[in-house]
Amino acid sequence: MRTVLLDLDDTLFDHRGCSRDALEAVRQGDASLGALPLEELERQHAAVLEDLHREVMLGRMPLDLARRERFRRLLAGSGGAASDAAAAAAAEAYRVRYREVRRAVRGAVHFLEALRVRARIGVVSNNLYDEQQDKLRVCGLDTFIDALVVSERAGVSKPDPGIFRMALEALDATPDRTVMVGDSWTADIAGARAAGLHAVWFNPLRLPVPAGEVPVAELHTLKPAGAAVRRILSPQLETASPG
Repeated sequence: MRTVLLDLDDTLFDHRGCSRDALEAVRQGDASLGALPLEELERQHAAVLEDLHREVMLGRMPLDLARRERFRRLLAGSGGAASDAAAAAAAEAYRVRYREVRRAVRGAVHFLEALRVRARIGVVSNNLYDEQQDKLRVCGLDTFIDALVVSERAGVSKPDPGIFRMALEALDATPDRTVMVGDSWTADIAGARAAGLHAVWFNPLRLPVPAGEVPVAELHTLKPAGAAVRRILSPQLETASPG
């Protein structure tokens, strides 16, 4: 039986959509952030989140502090009141709304149902274990997952090959029979290749392949489930070199 490793955020779980809804809630509660177009706030938020997420994963900043600091920076950048109280209020508004709207990527449940018949399934994610486990549970995806490998517990993050090797060990799998599917070229595709795995880029936005990189198979949607499963378990991937 083949093994498929999957990223979680923006591959199975709709982080981008949930974040957009949560940022809109923050905009409605703060005049300075509300003056920014949603697209611009999304861009700034993603940049700050990436920076602070790294600090949390490295154990250099507590999660709650990072959540407040994220919005303190956004408020300061927008010319608003960047007080501790204002940052805490914005962080809480974001968190409450994000949790209310948690949802899977369209087609994820049926995709996993179809995939589960043909492969063992692991999730490999750069995040906190309890956070990611809760997302899987809330979205009804947890029953399809054979192993959840998260950077917080692994002590190493994608694209480091070590986290992929931990997932292979957890699933008693070999690189040549394993496919990694994810939306981040750097973390998922480059990381999988470095670990000797086959790779499929989940690319619903149809972004161009990064300059200088060798293309891989792409998946643009999880629907219909049968077609998506055939795509990632294609004979070409069965025999092709993972590099």
